[in-house]
Amino acid sequence: MELQPLNYGNKTLPLKSTPSPKITCFRTIRACSPRQDLKGRTVAVIGLGISGKAAARLALARGASVVGIDQDESLSSLEHDPSFMALNSTGFKTVLGNFDWNLLKDADVVVVSPGVPLEKYGLSYLLQSGKQVMSELDFAAEALPKSVKILAVTGTNGKSTTVTFAGQMLNHFGIDSFVGGNLGTSLSEAAIQHVTSPAQEYKLKVAVVEVSSYQMVIPCVYFRPSVSVVLNLTPDHLERHKTMLDYAEHKCRLFSHMTNAKLGLLSFGNQHLDEAVKKYWNKFNPAWIGAFPGLEIDTEAKIATFKVPYIGIESQLQLGSMRAMGKHNYFNAAVAALSVAGLDVGVHIEDINSTIEKLRPPPHRMQVVHKDIHGVTWVDDSKATNVEATYAGLMGLKGQKSVILLGGLAKVLVGQASNGFEELIEPLTGHRCVITVREMLLLDICKFPIQNSYFLCFLLLYFYGLFLNWLLHECPKFGASGTMIHQELSGNGLDIPCIQATNLKDAVEQARKMAKHGDAIVLSPACASFDEFRNFEHRGMVFRELALSS
Repeated sequence: MELQPLNYGNKTLPLKSTPSPKITCFRTIRACSPRQDLKGRTVAVIGLGISGKAAARLALARGASVVGIDQDESLSSLEHDPSFMALNSTGFKTVLGNFDWNLLKDADVVVVSPGVPLEKYGLSYLLQSGKQVMSELDFAAEALPKSVKILAVTGTNGKSTTVTFAGQMLNHFGIDSFVGGNLGTSLSEAAIQHVTSPAQEYKLKVAVVEVSSYQMVIPCVYFRPSVSVVLNLTPDHLERHKTMLDYAEHKCRLFSHMTNAKLGLLSFGNQHLDEAVKKYWNKFNPAWIGAFPGLEIDTEAKIATFKVPYIGIESQLQLGSMRAMGKHNYFNAAVAALSVAGLDVGVHIEDINSTIEKLRPPPHRMQVVHKDIHGVTWVDDSKATNVEATYAGLMGLKGQKSVILLGGLAKVLVGQASNGFEELIEPLTGHRCVITVREMLLLDICKFPIQNSYFLCFLLLYFYGLFLNWLLHECPKFGASGTMIHQELSGNGLDIPCIQATNLKDAVEQARKMAKHGDAIVLSPACASFDEFRNFEHRGMVFRELALSS
């Protein structure tokens, strides 16, 4: 079939169909769902990662015919996934690689995974044309019963820990809750449980959902939190959002559908959040993280004080019994406590005091992974993928002399002369040393005498290319930004040793040599992990393995 290009604005969207895309034909799956609200309709799911797969299963459970689309041809067809076999559907089709755009045009609903930009798949055009285009988050919320209260948490740093703490608090009091979202388990999984379970067996009361800015790119209609939280806002994901105000506006969309005087918590004194939240100011009752009405924390006394008169909260939370490492976790626990109390599910701040010593952060967030025979504590903070996250972790280490490992792929800071690593100099003061990772550069090779020989220069460049390919595919290198980090720290007055290493293994070996009894070795990279590892989880697991090999 010949497709005509789409024209909108001054741009033409090239579309093509291919004679042999990787397509799996429709198949019939046995019915098991008591609810078929999408029966007779077609749902196209774009992006078949964790969220996309869950959304596809939810659409099947709701009786829809489903087309799963992803440009990654290396994926396997979802029809061969056992988790799809127990769901009701009139049919299912997987399209990988190039696809016929009419599949989207003809679908009744298009569900978009959070990792898919609107610039792809003609999504901007579909939205402008009035097509029902939904995020996975909104698609899941549509299927949840209205009785389920949603606690939504976003922000640049601390989301996963705050959501985890809130879930642990609710669980302590026997309140059936779901914990997930951007944290790992998609909200669609909770919706699937509702759709496929008899009504009398579904007991979910609260969904605690971590929300990323990517999940809010498509405005929501059905995702209506009872409590919304924006923990903080610092530069991140600017390669996609471009400006801090745009980043803030996506975060503040959490407040867009709050009604009935629901509670909204925001970081106090952030100019971008203050500007972005104005349009929603009449939708919720505001409380501040760091001011009243809201909460304040005395980190020395280890006490959180809460004053939110319009929901009847005036209390204190004792944080001294917390076992989670790092003082920044005082803030995470306090925000989780106020959020849970704000849900109005029968849990009060005074009751939450009994849960504090039981709180455990999720993996790779200031997680103690090993205490070796030399008295050194190994801490995995691999989730610290930006400077602000590492800053918070370091501030929580005051009094604990440490060897700090930095490096990876630094986040983009648009319009700034540096990547912000000079901000770490203050919290690094007093620690044992910093280890950054430096990769070999073309500049280093060109320092060798080549005596104006073009042929020798060609050979050097050729073998350098082979060397880079080997580094990329065979030799993991923790530190595409290592040299830059070293230069920023050393050039701005860092007063402790700053050592360069070639990869994570070398960094760990250097750290062992520097650490003394009672020290900690902390992986808190302040960078993304895409240069060497699949993701921050993979980086943290490798660090743990290296620690245990000591």
